[in-house]
Amino acid sequence: MPELESLHVFQSLNRSPHARLEACAELGDGLSAAVWSNHHDAQDYQAPSHHTLSCYIGGGTGTFRRDRPGTKGGPDKLCILPAEHQSAWVINGEIRLAHVYFSPEQFALGCVTLLDREPRELQLRETTFLEDARQARRFHQLISLNWLEPAERLLTSSLAHELLSHTLLNQVGVREGLRLKGGLAAHQRRRLVEYIDHHVEDPISLGQLASMCALSEYHFARMFRQSFGVPPHQYLLARRLARAQTLLRSSTLPLGEVALRCGFSSASHFNQRFRQALGATPGEYRQALRA
Repeated sequence: MPELESLHVFQSLNRSPHARLEACAELGDGLSAAVWSNHHDAQDYQAPSHHTLSCYIGGGTGTFRRDRPGTKGGPDKLCILPAEHQSAWVINGEIRLAHVYFSPEQFALGCVTLLDREPRELQLRETTFLEDARQARRFHQLISLNWLEPAERLLTSSLAHELLSHTLLNQVGVREGLRLKGGLAAHQRRRLVEYIDHHVEDPISLGQLASMCALSEYHFARMFRQSFGVPPHQYLLARRLARAQTLLRSSTLPLGEVALRCGFSSASHFNQRFRQALGATPGEYRQALRA
């Protein structure tokens, strides 16, 4: 995901003289978060390249969309702002809100691994002032943590993933009238998902995966990206890191053994990739979960 400061929704608020950034953090895995306060403002969002989950922490009773002036916000109201959407907002009075931003790639991974669907078939439903007590509680937990402290930042990342998973399970719909062109057949996609999950500890080459679909490496890589939303190597790395997080949470295996069981050639390579994705080493991640 691009750096936080380059995200459209973040930029729009950051440029406003009425909005104040209270906290922000990049959480790894294509996720980031921010807490804002704002008053007597107007905001326009024009086709951001990222998705935004928003929760009104306090105030907001004078906030509305220009095209829906009769519907007002309020504490614990949620908004889902998909990538490429357009919306214009009026903020009357005070508001405090929390945002979780996530990349289209993270959305695509969730569609494949959580929903067993091709990302091109699905879209995040744009929603204004949704009431969902469970999601609101997660947002309140998230903003109560110190994002600058490594252990609490990891807990923040876990909560952000819970917010995303809940959203995918409840606020995703099928694109109407869509005719997919190219990409892998559904049975090929499922076979690849199963194979990778059962062989995540093994060296897996592009040629191996392509041969399972009787395709050249070039055509396979292009079709895989169409169907999975990410390149093969990125999907494989994501599954290895997901397995690593599970083992770090649920076992006492030495870190070197975790690395081998997740397909990393060495503990140092494992450390490097894990830190790049989650902002902490595997040891710090395990320690944070047990604190």
